[in-house]
Amino acid sequence: MTTEAPAGGPRRTSLATKDAILVAARERFAADGYERATIRAIARDAGIDPSMVMRYFGNKEGLFAAASAIDLRIPKADELPVEGLGAALVAHFLDRWESDDVLTALLRVGVTNAVGAERVQAIFAEQLVAVATGVCPDPSDAPRRAALVASQILGMAMARYVLRFPPAVAMPHSEVIAWLAPTVQRYLTAEGP
Repeated sequence: MTTEAPAGGPRRTSLATKDAILVAARERFAADGYERATIRAIARDAGIDPSMVMRYFGNKEGLFAAASAIDLRIPKADELPVEGLGAALVAHFLDRWESDDVLTALLRVGVTNAVGAERVQAIFAEQLVAVATGVCPDPSDAPRRAALVASQILGMAMARYVLRFPPAVAMPHSEVIAWLAPTVQRYLTAEGP
């Protein structure tokens, strides 16, 4: 199926239209945040009529959910040595934050908007709890441990990539890993207090 672009522009497939909307939405949410981003502006950026955004995503919340669907690509716990899991996770997240502007945009929206906060919570709950479940001494404690890990990961992301505290930005990866990895490791594998 093809759709026509505004003003008789080139025709594109439904998939191409949907992809253009998602790209425009990610950029607009990153630049303006959830509250200020509008369906009309996103449609304009995608080169389509606003009704097409509504057709594919229903409303702004549906669009935001689709635009912020992120696979953190966290390595599975059984793919890493348990004793090096903290360092591996910190390194993984540093690489992800630096190669994916959507994560930074999601964090910005998550601290200013309830819908964004729910999205961040869901992503980390779905993906980080699985890692914690695989390695922590008591799997029923995995959600709390994952929340503790997220506090370190998201805290550094906020300081380094959103607020851009100069000392956090200046730290080389190896130093960030050296500081955070022991704490993340403890959260995942140590006996509880």
